[in-house]
Amino acid sequence: MPPVALAVTAPPARPVIWRITDRTTFQRLRADGRRRRRGPLSVVSAPTTPVGAPARVAFTVSRTAGGAVARNRIRRRLRAATRELARAGSLPEGAYLIGASAEVAEMSWPDLVATLTELVDEVAR
Repeated sequence: MPPVALAVTAPPARPVIWRITDRTTFQRLRADGRRRRRGPLSVVSAPTTPVGAPARVAFTVSRTAGGAVARNRIRRRLRAATRELARAGSLPEGAYLIGASAEVAEMSWPDLVATLTELVDEVAR
């Protein structure tokens, strides 16, 4: 009997999104960034210096959103929504600072993704 080969499929590739960690990018976002806010979400965007680099994202959640557990839950939702935007091709290259308040924890998933998509589209123009 001939050997049987198992077909191994690779897991779907995650979109490339880098974290913003350097001070100069945060300063550029503050000085030159385009800002938009809708409800509990805000997005600040600045173009990247190296053209063709993947999107770079940072998240900010105020302490008024609750304790560390609540803030981390909001950050995880924002990361997942950002990943979904990147997977759909709706996250152009650039640096983004995404801010949220406590109401983001209560938003439905489709509303969160739709609002974030609209804000990113507005600041990326």
